Amino acid sequence: MVEFMRERVLPAEAAYREYRRAAGPDDHTVPPVVEELKTHARARGLWNLFLPAESGLTQLEYAPIAELSGWSQELAPEAINCQAPDTGNMELLHLLGTRRQREEWLAPLLRGEIRSAFAMTEPDVASSDATNIRTRIERDGDEYVITGRKWWTSGAADPRCRLLVVMGRTDPDAPAHRQQTMVLVPRDAPGVRVVRDHPVLGHHDQHGHPEVVFDGVRIPVTDVVGEEGGGFAAAQARLGPGRIHHCMRALGAAERALALMTSRARDRVAFGRPLAEQGVVREQIAESRLDIEQARLLCHRACHVIDTLGNKAAKDLVAMAKVAVPRVATRVIDRAIQVHGGAGVTDVTPLAGMYAWHRAMRLFDGPDEVHLRAIAKAELAAEPVLPPAWDTTARAEENG
Repeated sequence: MVEFMRERVLPAEAAYREYRRAAGPDDHTVPPVVEELKTHARARGLWNLFLPAESGLTQLEYAPIAELSGWSQELAPEAINCQAPDTGNMELLHLLGTRRQREEWLAPLLRGEIRSAFAMTEPDVASSDATNIRTRIERDGDEYVITGRKWWTSGAADPRCRLLVVMGRTDPDAPAHRQQTMVLVPRDAPGVRVVRDHPVLGHHDQHGHPEVVFDGVRIPVTDVVGEEGGGFAAAQARLGPGRIHHCMRALGAAERALALMTSRARDRVAFGRPLAEQGVVREQIAESRLDIEQARLLCHRACHVIDTLGNKAAKDLVAMAKVAVPRVATRVIDRAIQVHGGAGVTDVTPLAGMYAWHRAMRLFDGPDEVHLRAIAKAELAAEPVLPPAWDTTARAEENG
């Protein structure tokens, strides 16, 4: 993976940027270099490494590979077919898909022939609480009829997108966590309309994060994922591994930012000496290394628990990583921007784009506040290893 990044991916970034710049922010066609990189990756065996059933790798073994891909967020994950949201959708189909669903959708996704999108978040409700979701999925004989509006439907603007995984409400009268269902919707189904793409802090991604309207979209009931009313369980099956994969890649972005910072500090002279000799810059470099190493250990511990005890046992550690790692990434990238001065906020370096994405990461797959709430709940319910209070009764007896 190191060789692939050094020899193929990083040198290809210039061609990717040139194509995207010439095409403009409203164009979502695929730069040719992406498919070239995919061919090279498959030839090296760097393909579908995120899915243990395909790669034979544990999550802990996959972690350093995913971290390396995070050095080039726009190119490397897709080059090895380990890009969001497709990885989550493939995980979902692998776990819950029927034979027909796996043949129709999972197989071409695993081959990298198509892309997919995930439609859960809605503009009119706080979707961090999924019980708020208002998109209706109503049964009509042998079909479901879908009506609603989604946004941040990542991947839906890509011309290769063929599938939308949609979360909606099938039974408003059921218990809160049995009201939602997840279904598979072809991107070209009548009634599916992309309204517009949303930028991330001013930056439009090639695959897009569009707002999508579902206006009486009809699909067969056999396109349900898992079972009707099982949307929450399906979402957890999908989001658990996805969250830790995002954290793995974020560590790579932090490492690249630190490498850029140290290179700049050695080369740039201010007030008569290199920045690397300025105490404040040295402190920023040291703090960045400390941040990254601590975050990596937390991420790897979560991976180890997933591998040995399962996703459910690791949920609190994954929540911690999902809060801690993006914070670290944005702190390190911010320091690197500061050391680069004006160059740090332009496209002269990748830092501005990196900051935008990883700042957004503190919102997608659950905002920090939701994960902190879950972490605190678990901590309040936990029993400490040892009693934390002074044994005042024993002291009183001891003193007569």
